[in-house]
Amino acid sequence: MASAAVGVWPGVAAAQSPQPSGQVQYQGQAFDKSLQLSGAQLRLNGLGVRQVAWFKGYLVALYLPQEARTAAQVVAAAGPKRLQLRILHEVPAVEFSKAVRKGIGRNVTPEQAAALQVRLERLVQAIDALGKVRKDDVVNLDFVPGQGLTFSVNGTTRGEPIAGEDFYAALLRSFVGDVPYDSKMRDGLLGKP
Repeated sequence: MASAAVGVWPGVAAAQSPQPSGQVQYQGQAFDKSLQLSGAQLRLNGLGVRQVAWFKGYLVALYLPQEARTAAQVVAAAGPKRLQLRILHEVPAVEFSKAVRKGIGRNVTPEQAAALQVRLERLVQAIDALGKVRKDDVVNLDFVPGQGLTFSVNGTTRGEPIAGEDFYAALLRSFVGDVPYDSKMRDGLLGKP
């Protein structure tokens, strides 16, 4: 692991400059090295970019209570968790929800998909209600034990919490599982160089 003392985080190229304020620079944006969520201290596990060819769609940060270097460790981590997306281009919200549906679907069994279906539709409806996701939007997908997934955009909660560790685990697998949205992004979120 690269030294946190110089501000270089796992999965973040050494060329990125450190921020003295407890932040790290990645792809031109500053991310907190740690944050509080539901009374727990979370630390930045890794950073990635969702990219198709030359097109970069969003940056993503994974915050966990303790370091995790495998998908199994990420999913098994007890306590609150956060996936934070920084949107780089305006797109229709339905494109975002379509990607969420596809990502979860590729990382669960048919039986799991059936058990998640109603909850997935609730998340899709909350995303679609945005109309668009805009450049510079900050999307937080938080998990709080006892409550479930909370979806917020620019600090405003959208919809009601979606219960179930199994649902959040399926969402996490779409980022860091066997069939992620982007394998380089997965490696960055897992703190790999």
